Amino acid sequence: MTGWLYLGAAIVLEIIATTMLKLSDGLVRWHWAALSIVFYAICFLALAPALKSIPVGIAYAIWSGVGIIAMAVIGVLWFDQRLNLVQILCMALVLAGALGLRATTN
Repeated sequence: MTGWLYLGAAIVLEIIATTMLKLSDGLVRWHWAALSIVFYAICFLALAPALKSIPVGIAYAIWSGVGIIAMAVIGVLWFDQRLNLVQILCMALVLAGALGLRATTN
């Protein structure tokens, strides 16, 4: 169970880091860029112990899949990005895959 908590923390930290990377405007706003790098580093510090108990392929698929969905939602809500129906359906498949992996992994 501890591995899943670490993975959850890594996902949250990755979402924060990626949001800050977007706010950096292509690394032009250096303070956001620096914060993004710090949060990515902390993210990997949380991800590493998760890999002791969760297979790396499962952990990475869930980590990236949940991050993709979260960033798409943040993009729509905060950055006025638009998604078409096909993009939404494809992300639903990513989410279904991440949930399926979690449901089938001890």
